[in-house]
Amino acid sequence: MPSVATKSYKSRAASHPVAVARDLLACMDRKSTNLCVSVDVPTKKSLLRIVDAAGPYICCVKGKKTHIDIVSDFDDDLVAQLQALSKKHDFLIWEDRKFADIGNTVKLQYSSGVYKIASWAHITNAHPIPGSGIVTGLASVGLPLGRGLLLMAEMSSAGNLATGAYTAATVAMARENPDFVMGFVAMKRVDERDETSGGVAEGEGRDFVIMTPGVGLDTKGDGMGQQYRTPDEVIRESGCDVQIVGRGIYGGGDGVEDAKIVENAIRYREAGWNAYLERVKA
Repeated sequence: MPSVATKSYKSRAASHPVAVARDLLACMDRKSTNLCVSVDVPTKKSLLRIVDAAGPYICCVKGKKTHIDIVSDFDDDLVAQLQALSKKHDFLIWEDRKFADIGNTVKLQYSSGVYKIASWAHITNAHPIPGSGIVTGLASVGLPLGRGLLLMAEMSSAGNLATGAYTAATVAMARENPDFVMGFVAMKRVDERDETSGGVAEGEGRDFVIMTPGVGLDTKGDGMGQQYRTPDEVIRESGCDVQIVGRGIYGGGDGVEDAKIVENAIRYREAGWNAYLERVKA
């Protein structure tokens, strides 16, 4: 059967088993964008300014991307304003928490504490290394709220260990939790590659949304291990669904001026969307 990557976002939105994945895919189709902005800044003011400027051109904001624990002046008002921007500009919120502990611990981390992530983030993510209990713990909180989980199947940094059998085990874990695991952070369609699909033929398994970091139009690395590919390499060649871009949009630090953020966001949105159109046309 044809790869899931040959299907339109609109058709996938109509049938995906996870509600928040349906919302994301529908947003992507509605706004003609597969761009997620990753905002790693230390202050509430900078985070909200960057998100407001980029908001019309994105399907998702990724927190660290908010990484909310980077923000030195976090408070409930930040959450309220971020939620208001989500409604104003029509995008989803992903808190890039990368949970990595036993089920009971992540359940409490997700639901409680200072950040109460499950109460406001549509999407979160987790490392599979603790075993399937991490999904069970997070699902006990997130499922009743209509949230979705991404598993960290691969990473974009040089020398990372999320490869081979580790990635294959991650895909298998996702297949065991179809009501909550919406997809993967990965560099390619790990659910359809022979070495990681667990014997499930291309186009035969359930739909997973692939969110991909390490996207850049102007550079191939940052000197600290990050490796970049173009939107075309990520979306068209690798069959991934969402391109995650950070410094390529806001420039690092507290961010460049709003007009430059808008210019960069439009540039990446157009590159990613054109790559998607070429992919589904092929």
